[in-house]
Amino acid sequence: MKMLNGCLVGWLLVLTLPRMARGDELARATPEDVGMSAVRLARAAKEVEELVAKREFAGVVTVVARNGKVVQCQAVGMMDLETAKPMTTNTIFRIYSMTKPITTVAAMMLWEEGKFGLDEPVCKYIPQLKGLRVYAVKGETVASQREISLRDLMRHTSGLIDAFGDSPVDRMYRDKNLLDPNSTQQDLVTKLTTLPLQDQPGTRFHYSVSTDVLGRLVEVISGKSLDVYLEQRIFKPLDMVDTGFYIPASKADRFATNYGPAGRGRLKVIDDPTKSVFLIPPKFLSGGGGLVSTARDYTRFCQMLLDGGKLQGVRLLKPETIQLMTHNQLPPEALPLTVTTSKGDKGLGFGLGFAVRMAPNPDDTKAVIGEYHWGGAASTAFAVCPSNQTVLVVLAQHIPFKAKLIDTFKRAVNAAVEPDSIRR
Repeated sequence: MKMLNGCLVGWLLVLTLPRMARGDELARATPEDVGMSAVRLARAAKEVEELVAKREFAGVVTVVARNGKVVQCQAVGMMDLETAKPMTTNTIFRIYSMTKPITTVAAMMLWEEGKFGLDEPVCKYIPQLKGLRVYAVKGETVASQREISLRDLMRHTSGLIDAFGDSPVDRMYRDKNLLDPNSTQQDLVTKLTTLPLQDQPGTRFHYSVSTDVLGRLVEVISGKSLDVYLEQRIFKPLDMVDTGFYIPASKADRFATNYGPAGRGRLKVIDDPTKSVFLIPPKFLSGGGGLVSTARDYTRFCQMLLDGGKLQGVRLLKPETIQLMTHNQLPPEALPLTVTTSKGDKGLGFGLGFAVRMAPNPDDTKAVIGEYHWGGAASTAFAVCPSNQTVLVVLAQHIPFKAKLIDTFKRAVNAAVEPDSIRR
């Protein structure tokens, strides 16, 4: 054990992984038991500690699992700097866009039940979205060559965008306050009917509000609100006891402060956990970014994916469905990915809800083909690697997203996997 920023922290806190009242916890193991180097895994933990010591992050929780067993669970730094409140392994985080894979799994459960076809038009279920036009030049629009499909929503080729850029359509999105927290998912759909698409459906990857529309589609098809559907079909079956769209008062003391850069190595509060909007049930149930969760809960979700849609006897999806979701779904013309974290990496594609590695990364010799992953705006991220049989979950609270944390940790963890234990 060692002291870091006034917080007593262990490198390998396997025994302190919080045990919940319900469900069986994932088994624990030493690194050697699952074909990993304890020394190199400790280096991965050390690198995270150094990032926190430099105040790049206030605090971080990481989990590493291999072959279905947790080999590392580490809490470093502070949940709240102002009150010197230590980070703990059961801290609750805003996971933002790590909501997207969960919403996509929810939709694919309905797909397996035969409720829709992936290449059916979204307007079959949400008629308001029929006939959307595409921005051309100088405010002019042209007819779309085809309707948006459900596959388009899941792989971000719908022509919808995220409003974070500087295109004319981005500005239109911002003028409409598209993701107004005081609106509803149906209000989002209504606003989209007045806006042009950025691109022709199916032609280009563009990270977008597509998954929020997908969340609304889950509601329409299932007949249940998104929060109820996720709780009944995913969170309860997987025993994800701390995951939801808000934090009840009984758990508020476990909610991390959200920070942003304040210059000269300092951090400033972006969202005070005692005043946060996440403390009350939201009106807008964002399928694209509205959830909070813990490292323990999200590791269970990832392990379900790695185990082919099943966790501890509970099956959500078929193995074939997981295979479909975690292989590239983008046509050649839609590549490369146009998000900051993938800039210059032509080896990445996108499946249904996840970025997927299709080819080696020249800048990272430890990158593994077949790995799938995603992250959230507050520097949260996960990675699932079928050939290594590993799950990595990294949770911090820093806006904007800093890829350095997950990139550093993942590279070190991959290096800890013994070569002769890798699935070929």
